[in-house]
Amino acid sequence: MKNLKYIYISLGILAFTACNDPEDVDLEPEVIAEAPVELSAGSADFSTYVSLGNSLTAGFTDNALFKAGQANSFPNLLSTKFALVGGGSFTQPLMNDNVGGLLAGGAQLEGFDPRLVFFSGNEEQSAGPVPLAFLNSGATVTTDIILNNPTGPFNNLGVPGAKSFHLLATGYGNAANLEAKLANPYFVRMTGATPDAKVLELAMAQSPTFFSLWIGNNDVLGYALSGGDGTNPITDKATFDSAIGALVTTLTSGGAKGVMANIPYVTSIPHFTTVPHDPIDPNENDFAEQVPTLNRVYGALNQVYDALGETERMVVFSDSLNNSVVIKDEALADISAQITGAFNANPNFPIFVQGLGLPEAAAPLVATLLGNAYGQTRPATENDLLVLSSSQVIGKVNQESFAALSAANLPPAVAGQFSVEGVTLPLADKWVLTPEEQDEIKAATDEFNATLSSAASGAGLAFVDANRLLQDLAQGGVTDGDFTLTANLITGGGFSLDGVHLTARGYALMANEFMKAIDATYGSNFEASGSLFNIGNYPTNYSPALQ
Repeated sequence: MKNLKYIYISLGILAFTACNDPEDVDLEPEVIAEAPVELSAGSADFSTYVSLGNSLTAGFTDNALFKAGQANSFPNLLSTKFALVGGGSFTQPLMNDNVGGLLAGGAQLEGFDPRLVFFSGNEEQSAGPVPLAFLNSGATVTTDIILNNPTGPFNNLGVPGAKSFHLLATGYGNAANLEAKLANPYFVRMTGATPDAKVLELAMAQSPTFFSLWIGNNDVLGYALSGGDGTNPITDKATFDSAIGALVTTLTSGGAKGVMANIPYVTSIPHFTTVPHDPIDPNENDFAEQVPTLNRVYGALNQVYDALGETERMVVFSDSLNNSVVIKDEALADISAQITGAFNANPNFPIFVQGLGLPEAAAPLVATLLGNAYGQTRPATENDLLVLSSSQVIGKVNQESFAALSAANLPPAVAGQFSVEGVTLPLADKWVLTPEEQDEIKAATDEFNATLSSAASGAGLAFVDANRLLQDLAQGGVTDGDFTLTANLITGGGFSLDGVHLTARGYALMANEFMKAIDATYGSNFEASGSLFNIGNYPTNYSPALQ
């Protein structure tokens, strides 16, 4: 079997517009102009508005924070409407450029990369999101958390990556805590001369009269983004409840009014719904030619699975239909020992090993390797969710696996053949959310959302059901004015290229939802006065040339 190249997943680039076709008549109905409704703040006082939250509050988009995205953050958009009814200035901790990414003393911070951009595709690579450098090699990161932080105080205290309890954490913005991973580089940019200040403290120091609080997404999203592999666990309920209680109690202690929002289900966002469970096209990269060899290898395993009554684990590849990836599922019983034992007891197994180009003496080694590799594996089903980043590895040779098999004295060709991600090497837990992991996330989201709703209701705050809105995006779309947004990656217009954060148009839609909630609770009339945003005035993507 050949080493497979990257298996591209076509995203189908579509242009879309919304318009009204002219009617073939000359007569128009008489329009009686109504007196304009004067904009009113109702009982809300917007003179000092602060916003607290995470990346969704900061204006994060296309997997980065940058100036143009911050200009279209939903709190900044809201502040322009609040200014019409007494709202004051609104200051954000602006990045230095439209590249995104962070430096520390001139060195690139790992994991804080420049933004993604859209690539229209060519013969070598399909259309889709690519790093900015792919299309703009001259783009340079200039935002340095050690050398050029902005000066506060900041009204937008959205900290990308923050969980609920981080808003109450001492030292979360202290650069001295970065190495121990107890600080957040984005918050380091905000603390200035008070590096140990809490996010909540910086908010209260401004004596806010109105606030927005959208926090909690990362308390479940971190677990989801890591495929539920345990490296980023879901926040425990007691910690979450305590954090939300402290935040709301403190923020309202001076009489401030405000608005809160809840947490969307991960199944509503394209980061988890774009890559299908069966992305392997037999017509790509000569995959069909590999099918006989693959089925010979898996055929040996399938006999063992069948004998053990584990038929749901059986793998058969097709040379005409799209194929499911093979995944590791830790919810399955580990039958590694049974697989190894069955192969060692089979007198025909050495012949099978020789068919792979290996000597008969390698049979015990191969039996052990196969047992270890396939003890908890199965084909993915439509009930599994593959994270968006899995599209970058499916069909590629995993170099760590290749090195390990080579160290076990397998020839390079064989080591490569058994190291193809999702094909001969089952996708690791971090690339897949199994149904059991999805249930964990949903249960936690429901519990957290009940806490958020109760806290808002108890304090008399406005409340935005962001979960419902994003579900609507995923289930047919949301129409606002002349535009309908959906949760489709790239073509839907609502979500940016990272599949998690909103586009500028999506943030404008969210700002409208916040204003509607404020209207309902405080008697303002942003909607009735025609003051909501025309979301069509906001982009769905940013040019690679924007620096």
